[in-house]
Amino acid sequence: MKSYKTYPAGTSIVRAGDPLDFVGSVVQGVASLSQTMEDGRRQMVGLLLPSDFVGRPGRAMAKFDVEATSEVILCQFNRAPFERFLHATPHLHERMLEMALDELDAAREWMLLLGRKTAREKIASLLLIVAKRQNAAPVLDGIGMVKFDLNLTREAMADYLGLTLETVSRQINALKKDGIIQLEKKRQICVNNIDQLRAETGTDFEG
Repeated sequence: MKSYKTYPAGTSIVRAGDPLDFVGSVVQGVASLSQTMEDGRRQMVGLLLPSDFVGRPGRAMAKFDVEATSEVILCQFNRAPFERFLHATPHLHERMLEMALDELDAAREWMLLLGRKTAREKIASLLLIVAKRQNAAPVLDGIGMVKFDLNLTREAMADYLGLTLETVSRQINALKKDGIIQLEKKRQICVNNIDQLRAETGTDFEG
C-alpha cells in the first residue's frame, strides 16, 4: 500500500482534474497548492509542509495543482486500499477529520493574509506559520530563540503572498535591519524573540 517517491523542485506532483489514484503525506520539503483560471492566471492557495496530506480519501480527482516548491519526498498510499484501511480503523478516520479541520483553519488564515494585511505583516505571518510548524512548543510559549528552515525561494514567497519579488526582498531586509530576524545558513531563519515576530503579523493573538 505504501511507497516513497521524490519529486525534484519545480516538478508537478498532480494536476487539477487528473485522476487521483493515491493519497500521501509530505515527509520532507514544501509543495504548493494552486489553481489556474481559464485565461491562464494562476493563484497559489496554500502550502504543503511536512506532515501535510496530499489528496483526500473519497475523492477520485485532484481539485488543485500540486507542485514541488523544493525537493519533496512523499509517502504515498494507493487510494483504494487506503480507503478500506481507513474505514476499518476508527482512530485513523478521526485523525483524518482533524487534519481536514486544520486545513479549514489554514484556509481562513490564508484569506486574512491575502485580504487585509500589509506586505510586512504578510511576510511576518508566513515566517510565523513555518516557525510554528517546525518549533511548536517554543513558538507557542514564546520562549527563547527559534531557528527554522525556510525551503521557499523569494519568488515562491512572492507568488504565495501576492507580492512582487522586489517587495518580498525589501520587507525581509527591513525585518533583518530591525533585528526581528537573522539570515543564517542557506534559507535558515533565526528569530531572536518570537513575540516580536508575532507582533509584526498584525494579528490580535490576545483576542
